[in-house]
Amino acid sequence: MNDAAPAPTPAPAPRRARVRAPELIGKGGWINTGGKDLKLADFRGRTLILDFWTFCCVNCLHVLDELRELEEKHRDTTVVVGVHSPKFVHEAEHRAVVDAVERYGVHHPVLDDPELATWKQYAVRAWPTLVVIDPEGYVVAQHAGEGHAHAIERLVEQLEAEHSAKGTLRRGDGPYVPPEPVATDLRFPGKALRLPSGRLLVSDSTRHQLVELEADGETVVRRIGDGDFREPQGLALLPSGKVIVADTVNHALRTVDPATGAIERVAGTGRQWRQGAPTSGPALETDLSSPWDVAWWQGRVWIAMAGVHQLWTYDPEAGTVEAAAGTTNEGLVDGPASEAWFAQPSGLAAAGDRLWIADSETSALRWIDTGGAVHTAVGTGLFDFGHRDGDAAQALLQHPLGVTALPDGSVAVSDTYNHALRRYDPATGEVTTLATDLREPSGAVLDGGEIVVVESARHRLTRLRLPEEAVRVEGVAHRTQRAATEVAPGTLRLDVVFRAPEGQKLDNRYGPSTRLLVSSTPPELLAGGGGAGTDLFRDLELDPAVAEGVLHVSAMAASCDDPAGGTSQSETGGGYPACHVHQQDWGVPLRVTGGGASRLPLVLAGMDDA
Repeated sequence: MNDAAPAPTPAPAPRRARVRAPELIGKGGWINTGGKDLKLADFRGRTLILDFWTFCCVNCLHVLDELRELEEKHRDTTVVVGVHSPKFVHEAEHRAVVDAVERYGVHHPVLDDPELATWKQYAVRAWPTLVVIDPEGYVVAQHAGEGHAHAIERLVEQLEAEHSAKGTLRRGDGPYVPPEPVATDLRFPGKALRLPSGRLLVSDSTRHQLVELEADGETVVRRIGDGDFREPQGLALLPSGKVIVADTVNHALRTVDPATGAIERVAGTGRQWRQGAPTSGPALETDLSSPWDVAWWQGRVWIAMAGVHQLWTYDPEAGTVEAAAGTTNEGLVDGPASEAWFAQPSGLAAAGDRLWIADSETSALRWIDTGGAVHTAVGTGLFDFGHRDGDAAQALLQHPLGVTALPDGSVAVSDTYNHALRRYDPATGEVTTLATDLREPSGAVLDGGEIVVVESARHRLTRLRLPEEAVRVEGVAHRTQRAATEVAPGTLRLDVVFRAPEGQKLDNRYGPSTRLLVSSTPPELLAGGGGAGTDLFRDLELDPAVAEGVLHVSAMAASCDDPAGGTSQSETGGGYPACHVHQQDWGVPLRVTGGGASRLPLVLAGMDDA
């Protein structure tokens, strides 16, 4: 007989206070609304998804694609609103945001927030971040990074059912008003290639085609691809005479035969590579992620794999692909290829024993040698950029997307957000400016003694004679507008918040389902707590002698549908649960100060209840 008193019934967990969504404020105004200014009240009765993005960010572009199906399926109850929150100075220009909305096929209202007012109101810390607001105007979820569309759709369905029953759901058309189409031969072209015939081949990215032009760069000969490409970018000539194309949004490589126009997929499955997927194997069976440029070097096709911050290679003879450099962590770290960090490499140029790389998010010019070592010629990291000539150690670029090898051994850099063509000379270590007033140059190709520049935002090719003297430009330097997070010296508690979506559980079938990697710039900022682990929390020791720096945090969590929770089995009809990978990289500027916080929460998915 047990005489112990019965255990008390545990009290229910306190209900989290509902958070009213802050107003939507943006000095740049609204895009895709037909000129109408919108307020939060205009969305009452609908589920509202705020997509905090910036157009330089490839992960933000991935999320735009992830949301398209959800937008269409729930268009009468749900509205997606993009909140454009710039990282670079150029991205704060309203005209540039309008261009980006068209360039990337954004078919929902966009609030241009150049001063990050709404970003701060919602305490956002990373691009991309999604915030879900219910039909009554309360914040119900926040998700950072990619891979959340499935969880958000579940939440949208729950909110539809709940608010339909309450009578607080309003159905109907949303506020999106498409812009008037503009007739031009090219629309936001990406890269160009000179064919052996002397004609020019251009990736007409927004129209999802390639365009062959006469040598004048204006007369259209033919268009190639009808439904084959999605936002193609890089082009390279193969020894076979075929052209290989970075089919960016299809996550694939294709070849085009200039003689016949025949198109063939040679690498990629059409699915986006995710953490844990193979990094080598048969080319047609291995996933890729937003290949942005290609170059023939050392007997292989080198791929600027912007979506995962790596370089990959494709071997046409063997029919294989493999990761060649980069760890998938975003940043600027030189050294052996397997240890190097890149940040959205977007331009490649082969030049003898060097492969030059335009590393866009670090505003850097880099190169890899034949021994596999990665070097940086210009650039210091994720948050410093500008337009400054002179010694390469102090020179600055702003989000370059292209690089072109010149006959004298120097390289021309398409310095995209500075609207300039720059030159780096390895012999002198000097950076100069060759031309200005080029609207978002994204690539360039030599044609005899001239260079043909792709002016992406002017929808044209511009032919320049390489000048003998540099253009004089007043130097400017910038840092990202993001304010540093003030933290206290000593121990900093890092909490990555992840709540598995309703009806799912963490997937532990093949080991730990979560991963956390922490480092810093400068490395001395962290006296302890760096490195990899499986817990989504960490006590970090900050060096009191380092006043400020950037904390780099990479987190991943895998969750699967839980059959015990009554959810469906595999969406593909099999007997296995559908699984989803949620991942995000944060670069958090920190300032160490006596009155700072001792806890740093980063929301991967869910809400921070602490």
